[in-house]
Amino acid sequence: MGVDELQVLSVDNLSIPEARRAYQVLGFIAHAYIWSENLDRLPDSISMPWIQVSKFLGLPPIATYASLCLWNYKQIIPNDDMSFNNLTTINTFTGSIDESWFYLVSVYFEKQGAVSIETGLEIIKQIKQDNKSLVIELLQQLAESIDVLGSILMRMEENCDPHVFYYRLRPYLAGWKNMQDIGLKGVYYGNELKNYAGGSNAQSSLIQFLDILLGIQHNQGFIQEMREYMPGKHREFLIWLEQETNIKDYINKNPDIELYYDACLAMLKSFRDKHIQITTRYIILQKNKNLGSSSTIRSGLSKKNVEVGTGGTSLLPFLKQCRDDTGSSAAGQWGKKILSQGVLRLKKADEE
Repeated sequence: MGVDELQVLSVDNLSIPEARRAYQVLGFIAHAYIWSENLDRLPDSISMPWIQVSKFLGLPPIATYASLCLWNYKQIIPNDDMSFNNLTTINTFTGSIDESWFYLVSVYFEKQGAVSIETGLEIIKQIKQDNKSLVIELLQQLAESIDVLGSILMRMEENCDPHVFYYRLRPYLAGWKNMQDIGLKGVYYGNELKNYAGGSNAQSSLIQFLDILLGIQHNQGFIQEMREYMPGKHREFLIWLEQETNIKDYINKNPDIELYYDACLAMLKSFRDKHIQITTRYIILQKNKNLGSSSTIRSGLSKKNVEVGTGGTSLLPFLKQCRDDTGSSAAGQWGKKILSQGVLRLKKADEE
């Protein structure tokens, strides 16, 4: 039975885990349906329940970071072990190990990132109590936890081949936004034309948590838009955090702890450098190989004139700007030099 022959199923009275599962499955079906052929309309059997369950979860009806990663894993052996070796994916488009690994790196990234969140929330609490010695200790712990995140990201190279990612997987992850130059003006959900961005790591609430916690200011347009692609509860948490975070004011009043704050920024900037490295290898260099077929919209995605992320924004300029914004947030003069010029260039200048 094909997708067009499926019945419209009811999603009334689903529990939250059931709703997440429905949202995730419908997203995989919808993206495979649209990007496998030159199609621009979803059948009611997909669009109607997808819209309904998306509204319940506070998400748009599109494949998101939540559906591709956060809700797309299970333990191989059900127990308390959340190590890489005990995780597997539930759904994939290609059936490849490369695709599973791509998602699981993000799953493990989020799992380990819980330490950063717990530490960050404790920092906010201790700042309110003016417990400077504990704030210093927690900032050190936060820097170390962010450093771990960068190491996890680089594990992408272990089992995800850049060619497989770019030419087999990435086309399925794209949304319907900014795709006019490859013939897709949007996708019809019933009679309504919709344009949504696709799944993107910018939809991770963990990264935005760190930016908000550390008081890093970005151009808010795209980042704010990506919040609309997070589960509703994640979005509410970030709004709460913006009202509660107080670290920048505390650093300004206590310059003797600038170094510890700047260490956190250095680790986050290093993480963003690693993200740029991965993006360059997996997307920019692959695009330059120009090996895509032109037989479908799906393969046409690899021939776009300007490389955009699956979230719909210009890729490298956005990532580099986020990295530079991180460096420019340094509190101390030494930290500003390190984060703007780099350790090696500073050392060379001193020698001269």
